[in-house]
Amino acid sequence: MSNGIQFDPAAIRALAQILKDTDLTEIELVEKDSRIRVARSIPAPAAPAAVQMAWPGGMMAPPAAPAPVAAAPAVPSAAEEAMDLAKHPGLVASPMVGVAYLSPEPGQPAFVTLGAKVAQGQTLLLVEAMKTFNQIKAPKAGTVTRILIESGTPVEYGEPLMIVE
Repeated sequence: MSNGIQFDPAAIRALAQILKDTDLTEIELVEKDSRIRVARSIPAPAAPAAVQMAWPGGMMAPPAAPAPVAAAPAVPSAAEEAMDLAKHPGLVASPMVGVAYLSPEPGQPAFVTLGAKVAQGQTLLLVEAMKTFNQIKAPKAGTVTRILIESGTPVEYGEPLMIVE
């Protein structure tokens, strides 16, 4: 079966290895008229089985209900916070899948720090993809109010990286 499209098996293997090495679930490479997308599914952990205890006389009793806990203040879950950040007007999101770095080289100062004033187009961080370091620039002038990743963190496409207000 030939449709005229030829892909480099070594490139596909390299993308698959990046997925494995970084625990990412998907990576896509687009070059001119070619697109390679490699994805994997990660099995969900199995739910723990219910445990029953044997009592004297052979009767089984269900596990005890957990003791009531005082109500905790409402804290948004990570998913809720990510959704709120996705709508933030100052969001700087990852334009690609890769590994984010806050400084140009190990041991060097970060491009920006919390509270730093930045100009539009100023480099905020790097995202490495396929051994290429891509500069992520400030979409607007402002102040860095949140840095949402640590240097060396694998990032997904669209993942919130920073907030510039």
